[in-house]
Amino acid sequence: MFEYHGWVTIGDSATGDDDAALLERLVDRVGRAIRDFADFDLLDLRWVNGVPVLHLGGLDKHGSTVGPELIDLFTRVGELAPGSYGLLHVWDDQDPLHDNEFRVHRMARGQVVEQADTHLSPVTPTLLDGYEF
Repeated sequence: MFEYHGWVTIGDSATGDDDAALLERLVDRVGRAIRDFADFDLLDLRWVNGVPVLHLGGLDKHGSTVGPELIDLFTRVGELAPGSYGLLHVWDDQDPLHDNEFRVHRMARGQVVEQADTHLSPVTPTLLDGYEF
């Protein structure tokens, strides 16, 4: 199973003083980018109190196909809107290197870095009882 949950606050720069017209254009570009990924369970781009926010989430039986596309989309949002920040938590129980842990993709200033998760990992025994294969 491939599980993912994430959010991005979209910004045009890290100054905290976004140009309203530029931000509108960036949100339009992000909207066009996410339309290509309609197969995700939750993919929601909206304005919240005057700030554009993207939410992503879902469960998929085939993480090997969804996973790379999801990470590409998350990274693309940061490229389009370099003042963006957010987190994407991913657990792929078919990943031979990380099958018992969540991985966190952290976006800051539009740049994405993958990190180990310390809150929900290791999945067994933190979240689930152990089981025999």
